[in-house]
Amino acid sequence: MTIELTRPTTDLFDSWAEAVAEFGESHIDGSGLQAPVTPDRATLDALIEKATLLADTTADLPDDAVHNDLYWVVDDGEVVGFLSFRHDLNEWLREAGGHIGYSVRESRRRRGYASAALRLGLERAREIGLDRVLVTCDDDNVGSYRTIEGADGVLQDVSDQSARGHAMLRRYWITL
Repeated sequence: MTIELTRPTTDLFDSWAEAVAEFGESHIDGSGLQAPVTPDRATLDALIEKATLLADTTADLPDDAVHNDLYWVVDDGEVVGFLSFRHDLNEWLREAGGHIGYSVRESRRRRGYASAALRLGLERAREIGLDRVLVTCDDDNVGSYRTIEGADGVLQDVSDQSARGHAMLRRYWITL
């Protein structure tokens, strides 16, 4: 297994489309997309444009956006998941989103991809000089909270985020 974070690219269109289709109607954390998603070329082109804008730290972003690196979690040329690394936290991210959001295709879960992707996301956080990052997950997502705790995440709290579209949400801080 050789895991890498790759920026969205047309070179991996077929694998990306398969990954998105596998998620179906569910929200795809870290993808930069809002479900439901049609995994076609127009959607990918728009995602690449969005990813380029969000990653440009000199760009003026809308008030509700932060600079953000959108990545695909890739193993040997296959898109197995998604990761979003947000450089800063706005009000919504402080409460519900965190610095890093990630997801792994159901068919590729329990193979270490989430842990590897999170480690790479933490490396990116170190590169830009962050001292710690906030990572969140649903309270009932045992796999995700074990992944975060395995990366030395310290639980801040479990909060009711129903007003923001989540149920109970765990918020962890990881010191870098």
